[in-house]
Amino acid sequence: MSTVIAVFIIYLAILVGITLWSRTATHTIKGYFIADKKLPSWVVAFSTNATGESGWLLLGLTGMAYTVGAQAFWVVAGEVTGITLSWLLLSRRLKRFSDASDSITVPDVLAARFVDRKHVLRRLCVLIIVIMVTAYVAAQMVATGKAFDGFTDLDYPSAVVVGATVIILYTMFGGYKAVAWTDLIQGIMMLLGLVILPLVAIHAADGWNAVLSNLREQDPGLLSPWGPEGKNSAALVGIFSFLAIGVPFIGVPQLMVRFISARSEESLLPAMIISVIVLFFFGTGAVLTGMAGRALFPGLQDPESILPMISTTLLPPLLSGVMLVVVLAAIMSTVDSLLILASSALVRDYWQKIHSSSLGEEALANRGKLATLLIGFIGIAFALHQTPLIFWFVLFAWSGLGAAFGPVLLCALWYPKTNLSGAIAGMLGGFVTTVVWVLWLKPFFHDLLEIIPGFTVGLILTIVVSNLTSGEYSENRP
Repeated sequence: MSTVIAVFIIYLAILVGITLWSRTATHTIKGYFIADKKLPSWVVAFSTNATGESGWLLLGLTGMAYTVGAQAFWVVAGEVTGITLSWLLLSRRLKRFSDASDSITVPDVLAARFVDRKHVLRRLCVLIIVIMVTAYVAAQMVATGKAFDGFTDLDYPSAVVVGATVIILYTMFGGYKAVAWTDLIQGIMMLLGLVILPLVAIHAADGWNAVLSNLREQDPGLLSPWGPEGKNSAALVGIFSFLAIGVPFIGVPQLMVRFISARSEESLLPAMIISVIVLFFFGTGAVLTGMAGRALFPGLQDPESILPMISTTLLPPLLSGVMLVVVLAAIMSTVDSLLILASSALVRDYWQKIHSSSLGEEALANRGKLATLLIGFIGIAFALHQTPLIFWFVLFAWSGLGAAFGPVLLCALWYPKTNLSGAIAGMLGGFVTTVVWVLWLKPFFHDLLEIIPGFTVGLILTIVVSNLTSGEYSENRP
């Protein structure tokens, strides 16, 4: 136990060092929220992946692979496809337009693209971001509590408070620059952990063939791409849903900010190559860990505890401490980005743009730090009422942001006829459809993932309403 805590303390010292180094960039709005658009390609790549993945990757996806087996590889295929399309379709055009319009946030980009003088679209962006980010942050803080609970003797409430406090403080004082550079370190740690741990688990199970034999004995469906339930309509819907998990990569604002913050448009090509390759290893490592864990430890009451179980059982104390840090790194790399996203929505978009604040740059940046602190406290409050399944709760927030922003950003950058009315209709329609689907309709459609109807409705509404109101002219086109 003392070794695990010692490793964690060393990791905290590294975070403190990055935070202190980054503080000089936090005295302006552009510096605090976007690191003055000076991030190199490898930082953008790892920050994009580390932000897109989270506690659900190391706890949720491993737990899901433990439950359904090989069917979880559809999630990997969906994610790799989604991130690839995001880089190809959005990164360069978004970067180019954001530079031309001097935009800092995604609502900035949309307001400039559609000449949103009355701030209708910007208000809607702020509302959706704050609602979804609060849910998202709460789920990640639940993952923090589970991680500490699995690796140490801390009880769950104490674990949530300790983990969340660390994340909030370095995000608040270091700003986006600290977030991005810690994402680089955290992403590298996640990659190493998800390469080493499945190899250790497979070796402990006497090799991959032994893992397959064990899973076949437990349930042949664990080795089928259709899943344990076999070939039926529900399994087909499940496959579509797993593939669709990658769709929100095309538009979620916490990832789009990474493209905006890049040093140059040219730096996005090497960033894309790094990002896609690393994400493949992320997902594959998580699924293999879950499957090997099922062979080693069948019958776990909480499947999402399989990674801590493997780490504490099979690894020496030093490496077990490192794996705790890897899990926390995955969580931190998402929470810090979400806190900055919500803070920028409140300060840049709501306070500075909608309310035309006369405060200076440093005063606004300080308000951003306070907003980060406030949102973090709200996340802690929700997390203390533990969310049962990290994987599905995160997917709800992930899908809500993707359905709201993805269709509108795609059309804004690729469909010249898109106008303000279409953008508002698409964003509102995608978001509302996602919420309604989860609350009332999902059980009637074999639990079809909400991003599918949400993204579809958002895209259709954006195009149809834009064409029906074609007399409305938008003068800023990419």
